[in-house]
Amino acid sequence: LRDAVTTGEVLACLVVNGERLPRAREFCDGLRRAHPEVSTVVLNHNTDNTNVILSERCTVLCGEGFIRDELSGVPVRLGALSFYQVNTEGANLLYAEAARLAAVQPGETLLDLYCGAGTIGLSMARSCKKLIGVEIVPEAVESARENAAAMGVTHAEFFCADAGEAAQRLAESGLAPDVVVLDPPRKGCDAATIDAVARMAPSRIVMVSCNPATAARDAALLLERGYRTVSAAPVNLFPRTKHTEAVLLLVRDGASS
Repeated sequence: LRDAVTTGEVLACLVVNGERLPRAREFCDGLRRAHPEVSTVVLNHNTDNTNVILSERCTVLCGEGFIRDELSGVPVRLGALSFYQVNTEGANLLYAEAARLAAVQPGETLLDLYCGAGTIGLSMARSCKKLIGVEIVPEAVESARENAAAMGVTHAEFFCADAGEAAQRLAESGLAPDVVVLDPPRKGCDAATIDAVARMAPSRIVMVSCNPATAARDAALLLERGYRTVSAAPVNLFPRTKHTEAVLLLVRDGASS
C-alpha cells in the first residue's frame, strides 16, 4: 500500500507469481467499496525465483495506476515502483535540511544523483540555473519529468542511468556542477561514483543517507579526494527503530563552507 499524506489517496499493489488475478474486477470493486480512499489498484507480475518483492512489470487493474502527493513543495505522481520516503512529514524535514546545507545560488548548476522521482533536486530547482537528475529506475525518471512539468520547471533534465556510469560520463563531458546531491541506497555510493563526483570538483556535496555507516565510509573516501565534512545531522524518519537518516555537507578544500 502507498498512502499520499496530502491528498489521502491510496495505491494498492498486489504481487502475483503469474499473469492475471482471477475475478480482478470484483476484487477492485469490493476493495474500493470498503475503502474509498483506494484510488487505484495495480498488479505486479513477479515470476522470478529470488527474494526481490517487486518485478519491473505492472498492470493497472483500476484507476490511473498512480496517486498524487506533495513533498517539499514538489507535486509527486507515485506508481507502484516509484521510490518515495515512507515518512512524508519526516522527509519534509530531511529535504529542508538538505536544501539549507546545499545553499544553491542563482546561476549555479545542481546535479542530483540517485534522484528517484526528482523530489530533492526539484525542491531546490527554483534556486538554481540548471538541474540534472540521474536515476536507474525508468518509471521514477518519467515521474521526475512529469513532476518538473507540473511545477513549470523548464531548466531540469532527468536521465535514466546507473549513477556511477552517468557520473563518469558527465565528468568526461566536462560538466562542472556547483553542487552535487547524493542520495544512494543503503549500500552507499560505489567507487566509480565517488571518483567521478570528485573529478567534477563541485564546491559542495550534500549526502543524504539511510545508512550512517556507509555515509561515513563514503565521506572518508571523499576526504581522500580533497573534501572535508563540515556538517552532519541525523533525521529520525523511522521512529521506534534503530535506523535514522543522515544529511552531510562536504566542501572542497579551499572552498568556503
